[in-house]
Amino acid sequence: MKQNPQTRLIHAPRKAPQSISTIQPPLYRASTIIFNSTDALFNRHWTDDYDYSYGTHGTPTTFTLGDNIAQLEGGVYHLLTPSGLSAINLVNSCFLSQGDEVWVADNIYGPNMEHLRNLEKRYGITVKVYNPIQVETFQPTDKAKLIWLEAAGSVTLEFPDLNSLIKKAQAHHILTALDNTWGAGLAFNAFDLGEEHLSVDITVHALTKYPSGGGDILMGSVVTRDKELHNKLFRTHAIQGISVSGDDVAQIQRSLASMQLRYEHQSKNALTLLTWLKNQSEFIQVLHPADPDNASYSYWKEICQQGHSAGLVSVIFDSKHQLQDIRNFCDSLKLFKLGFSWGGPVSLVMLYNLKDMRVLEHSHLKDGLLVRFCIGLEHPEDLIQDIQHALEQVKKVKNE
Repeated sequence: MKQNPQTRLIHAPRKAPQSISTIQPPLYRASTIIFNSTDALFNRHWTDDYDYSYGTHGTPTTFTLGDNIAQLEGGVYHLLTPSGLSAINLVNSCFLSQGDEVWVADNIYGPNMEHLRNLEKRYGITVKVYNPIQVETFQPTDKAKLIWLEAAGSVTLEFPDLNSLIKKAQAHHILTALDNTWGAGLAFNAFDLGEEHLSVDITVHALTKYPSGGGDILMGSVVTRDKELHNKLFRTHAIQGISVSGDDVAQIQRSLASMQLRYEHQSKNALTLLTWLKNQSEFIQVLHPADPDNASYSYWKEICQQGHSAGLVSVIFDSKHQLQDIRNFCDSLKLFKLGFSWGGPVSLVMLYNLKDMRVLEHSHLKDGLLVRFCIGLEHPEDLIQDIQHALEQVKKVKNE
């Protein structure tokens, strides 16, 4: 049959073989996926492990990354989302209904709390707050449906008493969801915590951080071992039209091979900075889960038995320093760039006022303004010099 050139461009008569072996898997870009027959179309179900029916449901590219993230974290089933926050929101919107009670740690990732407060106001859920290192503050009622765990917590980096919190949640038939971005599946296995195979139900992970490693890709994941939970999440994922770019997925897949090397290197450098920071009189407290002086050190040591502790360390300035002093400090840094997130090659800094972020009183935290350092891939001695120079600039301005 003779065809117009335009048709031949779309339906090419000659196609190169599609099966070769390469180091990186092929990249599939797809909205429409072609079925080979009506049998293939109708003899399938959205709960199949690999349901190739439409781009939002998955392609070989997205399933490959999802499988790798699930394996990394110790899970089985996975979903990819456009960001870490969207992964969190997927869990909240899937499992919380009017009248339900959800528990969150007082050091929770701020946008998660904001999302839950919005659900509380609009849809009648109840948000309760607990101290992550005091299990007795977690007092669920019979309406409790979900507890959020974060190890370590945002900004102040407390490592929770995971084993006790999970046991208590299980005794009350409450779903456990862990924000596993800090541990990244490398610091510990959230689906097998070593004590009688104690496990969380769900992990979420901001792949934006360590899996990406470049500070240039946004993505999140939701992982579970439970098929029923996964199907509920997948149904919500599909109804909401959540999808990710195949190009972005391929970029993160490419970075996974170096992820553990980068994680361990940044963790080691953070410990180097920790030792130096603790000797600086400007800081009345240095916060890091692997510091024996940290209030949650024993919980970190119990779970993170290989000694991994990510690349974050926070400091609380002496109260003699006002907000403008801390702003001057941050503005004087050269290598540390002012920005959110972590896990990339460039070190980052961010300042916080804990009085605006916490609901409960915390005796283990000193009063003062907090700065969080996110360690990149620079040499630690250069980072120390950068901080030292910034501190000297603050002193100089105060003395003028």
